[in-house]
Amino acid sequence: MKKNNSSSFVGHLSELRSRLVKSFIFLILLFIVSYIFSTEIYRFLVQPYADAVLAKNLERRLIFTALHEAFLTYLKVAFFAALFISSPFFLIQLWKFIAPGLYKNEKQALLPYLVATPVLFILGGFIVYYLIMPLAIKFFLGFETVAEPGVIAIQLEAKVNEYLSLIMRLIFAFGISFQLPVILSLLARIGIIDSVYLRQRRKYFVVIIFAMAAILTPPDPITQIGLALPLLLLYELSILTVKFIEKKENA
Repeated sequence: MKKNNSSSFVGHLSELRSRLVKSFIFLILLFIVSYIFSTEIYRFLVQPYADAVLAKNLERRLIFTALHEAFLTYLKVAFFAALFISSPFFLIQLWKFIAPGLYKNEKQALLPYLVATPVLFILGGFIVYYLIMPLAIKFFLGFETVAEPGVIAIQLEAKVNEYLSLIMRLIFAFGISFQLPVILSLLARIGIIDSVYLRQRRKYFVVIIFAMAAILTPPDPITQIGLALPLLLLYELSILTVKFIEKKENA
């Protein structure tokens, strides 16, 4: 009996290693492809800045101050794109590893989370790209001043690496933060929390959400409020989702 258990455990470890290797190879292949198209990805990520500058009829540029900075930036962009695109593949591999050990009803319960996780992550990225970054860039450009007699002009000279690091960090911060309904729903399914618990501790979660927004975003009100407000809405949605799960389980 112990031998069978040991063989089964080794078999699971072997399967897990196989799926991790597949995921890693897929990530490397995507990284190579992403690097080939890194210029296009770079232009896509820079577009919010370009749109904000053109909207004000400003002549601006992105600079780099070290010989290797542009090269490393393209590597970073390629890795970011590869990680972003390959995340659904990682989830599929995880699902294929877990699914054989689940009952039919457990599979049906977990499948919506498998779908919701990448969808919410991409939604968070879309909000950063199409809403938060344009507003934040306009906010920061508002601190520029023109040259006047006796006054030196203050003009933004953004670095390529710093701008791309900012937008990529925000995309991941929003994408991960938007997993809040998934996490709370899973905790409710295993009996750690319930809808009453979430309602009674709403004020504490509000404080935690604003604290998270302050930590994960730059020190400006646009990005902090831009992350906090969607998270508050997702928290309220989580309460409704948990309540629906409770009704379904009690039916």
